[in-house]
Amino acid sequence: MSGSAVAMTKAMVVTEPRGPLHPSVAETTSPTGTWVRVSVTASGVCNADIATVAATGVGTSFPVTAGHEVAGVIAELGERVEGWSVGDRVAVGWFGGSCGHCAFCRAGDVVHCPERKVPGLSYPGGWAQSITVPVDALARIPDELDQFEAAPFGCAGVTTFNAVRKAGTHAGGRVAVFGLGGLGHLAVQFAAKLGYETVAIARGGDREKAARDLGAHHYIDSTAQAPGAALKELGGADLIVYTASSTAAVDELLTGLNVHGQLTLIGFDAGSVTVPAARLVMNGHTVTGHLTGSARETEEAMWFAVTNGVRPMIERMPLKQAGEAVTRLRSGAPRFRIVLDTADGE
Repeated sequence: MSGSAVAMTKAMVVTEPRGPLHPSVAETTSPTGTWVRVSVTASGVCNADIATVAATGVGTSFPVTAGHEVAGVIAELGERVEGWSVGDRVAVGWFGGSCGHCAFCRAGDVVHCPERKVPGLSYPGGWAQSITVPVDALARIPDELDQFEAAPFGCAGVTTFNAVRKAGTHAGGRVAVFGLGGLGHLAVQFAAKLGYETVAIARGGDREKAARDLGAHHYIDSTAQAPGAALKELGGADLIVYTASSTAAVDELLTGLNVHGQLTLIGFDAGSVTVPAARLVMNGHTVTGHLTGSARETEEAMWFAVTNGVRPMIERMPLKQAGEAVTRLRSGAPRFRIVLDTADGE
């Protein structure tokens, strides 16, 4: 182990269901076995964190510390950790560790491990100055990537990167991204940099310039025209990456999908998706969901970003304003990802 000195760490926690976020100070404990303690520099704020801080889940253990888009440096190593060193720059995402022995893990599909861990849910998350995680949750941050830019890659970055690159869209195909928020603004960049004709779909004409600056070749204002019909006028999409938090628009959007096209849901709510069976069968459509990516895939997303100039657009806020960050996120105000700065945790 790399040292056992006791230190204090600050965090933003919830201590009761639907309670406020408030600061907390606790002693850090040294990791054991194959766990690692990371000194957190930056921690992203994701839509999924809204449910985490509500703290209404069955069996919720208090206090709750949210945060699953973490970037920092290794502070301490458990005695069985190999291949990592104190001071390594690392990211931790929605994938926070797996069992390593189930059928999914053995097939390399660790994100569907039935024992998969999620920071903030399985153990205290990253809205803190320190987080302790299983070593298999760690992704190395490239030297060329700032830690505040790296943090969102643990969830938003790897999720959108995988959704685009794993769809199997043919070279030169047309990819539409529905929603231009924390997920969508990265999906647009990845689609464009991967060589696809990219269509951004969002609410209002005021987002067109941002969409085109991110690499979109076309922009559709979903408040001015039905997006599926507008996509069809453009020649149809081979892939639609659906990043919006409401699934209400899926049915109409499918009218703009080409034969053998695919719609991949990465944004969703508690609702259901209704797909006309005849349209699905006659056009050979695929409607699928995509969750996230492994630590290795997070590294690949970051390497691709460094090589191709993909970066999250972030708003930086101090850790102590985590509550305000959640409020802004609920209102849809951020452009496009909030990242908490733990150095401002006073």
